[in-house]
Amino acid sequence: MLEKNQAAPNFRALDQNNKLVSLADYAGGKNVVLYFYPKDDTPGCTIEANDFTGLLDQFADLDTVIIGVSKDTCESHRAFIEKFDLAVELLADTSGDVCESYGVWQEVEKEGVKKMKIVRSTFIINKNGILEEALYGVNHEGHAQDVLDRVKTLA
Repeated sequence: MLEKNQAAPNFRALDQNNKLVSLADYAGGKNVVLYFYPKDDTPGCTIEANDFTGLLDQFADLDTVIIGVSKDTCESHRAFIEKFDLAVELLADTSGDVCESYGVWQEVEKEGVKKMKIVRSTFIINKNGILEEALYGVNHEGHAQDVLDRVKTLA
């Protein structure tokens, strides 16, 4: 698992508009909040995406972009964004490479059954590409506000 103060792994994936996005696109100019979530249009993931959307202007005032990542397709992301009028950028990590590099693709056990899934996690990456926070297993409730409070502390 990744830890605070280490270089963030570079990522490259298509966004909801089939545009290639990478961490290098923001180097030197923007902080990046990279949040991983299990699936489009599910209750917790919808709450989290709506909460980040609601705070987007405050993040922008802090030179910070919000990027969500799941293994859903670009088409699924577009439908999710349209259904809930979301303003966050969503990356389609259909190969799972980004999830693997950030250590969020993990085996979990529920009711005695083990399976692999995306563990809800968030990474705050500063303008120099260094992890300010590596938060694994977060709860969606109040999470966007907590992340905003943490971004406010960045120099």
